[in-house]
Amino acid sequence: MMTGKNYIGSSLSAMGRTTYKTFNPQLNLENPTTFTEATAEEINEAVQLASSAYKVFGTMSGAIKALFLNTIADEILALGDTLIETFCSESGLPEGRAIGERGRTLGQLRSFAELIEEGSWVEASIDTADPSRTPLPKPDLRKMMIPLGPVVVFGASNFPLAYSTAGGDTAAALAAGCPVIVKSHPMHSGTGELIASAIIKAAIATAMPNGVFSNLNSRGIEVGQQLVNHPGVKAVGFTGSIRGGRALFDLAAKREEPIPVFAEMGSINPVVILPKALQNKGESLARTYANSITLGTGQFCTNPGLLLGIKNEALTGFISDLAHEIVKIEPSCMLHPNIVGAYESNKQKVVAQPGLTVVANYEMAVQANYARQVVTTVEGKTFLENSTLHQEVFGPFSMVVQCDDADQLENIISKLEGQLTGTLIADAGEAKEYPELIKALQNRVGRIIFNGVPTGVEVCASMVHGGPYPASTDSRFTAVGINSIKRWVRPFSYQDWPNELLPDELKNENPLGISRWLNNKQTNSKI
Repeated sequence: MMTGKNYIGSSLSAMGRTTYKTFNPQLNLENPTTFTEATAEEINEAVQLASSAYKVFGTMSGAIKALFLNTIADEILALGDTLIETFCSESGLPEGRAIGERGRTLGQLRSFAELIEEGSWVEASIDTADPSRTPLPKPDLRKMMIPLGPVVVFGASNFPLAYSTAGGDTAAALAAGCPVIVKSHPMHSGTGELIASAIIKAAIATAMPNGVFSNLNSRGIEVGQQLVNHPGVKAVGFTGSIRGGRALFDLAAKREEPIPVFAEMGSINPVVILPKALQNKGESLARTYANSITLGTGQFCTNPGLLLGIKNEALTGFISDLAHEIVKIEPSCMLHPNIVGAYESNKQKVVAQPGLTVVANYEMAVQANYARQVVTTVEGKTFLENSTLHQEVFGPFSMVVQCDDADQLENIISKLEGQLTGTLIADAGEAKEYPELIKALQNRVGRIIFNGVPTGVEVCASMVHGGPYPASTDSRFTAVGINSIKRWVRPFSYQDWPNELLPDELKNENPLGISRWLNNKQTNSKI
């Protein structure tokens, strides 16, 4: 039996009576291991330990934290085939996906290690004093980013590694100097326990403070609610549904001390296909988008759920080609029976709307927990008038909107809710004919793609994985890449502070050799 918690140095045994098992959707049966839900006492101990750890961890050097992150990566890799097998048994995803997601997780950890070891990410800024300034002397002011404190990270159902226990949120928060408490996702608790064991081994090996990391199991929402409400928690990271993210956001806002919730939530990722592109490469676009819609059984937050074009023969041909291509693809397994049930329910709700036409529906028999892909189409006027058609259907589902003209297409885009991505498909020189449409798309999304597909999120400094609400709760930040560290810090100024008491990042001699703003000029020089 796996315990409800997992953190350094704890002697508290699992006291919870609520137990559960994960599920193998490929075999359509429960996995054998039993997990115990964390109790209120365990939650409180985890937060108290994290609060104590913050006093030490929050001031550790970038080099020491980098060693911790790199050691976590080493320990995850050392889990070997056991991790891959557990991942697959709890998600129904293939081995190749598990190996790829592990590689991405390791890459994220190592990229943050490199960032904090170099050190300039703290955005150190120094304005030296001018006592002779009149009428008032100018004080010495020095600013840098400091960590917020203990962070709660919610594991994501669709990414058991890259967005969960040691995923992007955890890696970024630890890099910032924030202890992390993970609320493990119940669909992959075994995977989470393995990763937690790797983090704890790394923490012990690098002499991290007790409480720098905790992993708490739960079957329902109560553990997450208690964590968000705990006064020792200072920020929350979440990847999942709009309903779940908004509930956490509202809960955090109602606290006596409100805290930020950085939630990456729903998105239908509109794809605009311009007329010349449809005319010249409609068939190949249909094949490309049939594959993108069904990739990973449509269980990506960047799945292209909305395709928009201007009515003409080329669009009609594209719809027909897309319908033909998508039913040729063999259905694949979804993550869990609950997700299959939600897919079927949401699909039927949308399909039942007046004015909607189903143009492709995989009708062959499928195994349990496999999803049948669907493509629908609707007139632009109908889409504008019915907000139900704007909602995400999580799975291999997409809708083609047939717009009367460019004005209606622009109007539809401008009335969409915030999205993670927008895509423009254009022929050579065609995009420059639609500047207002492109501006409208830019105002609704966090990332815009040209002549590609939205599925696939590169982990790099220039990636923005976020967008206007409800794509995320704060469009100023990204959930992917090294700049996601900025979610877990706040700016802090020292005024007229003795040099010897300043952190190394702000000392006159610049002992870390980092790049700093010195009297409005970027430099690595000493003062």
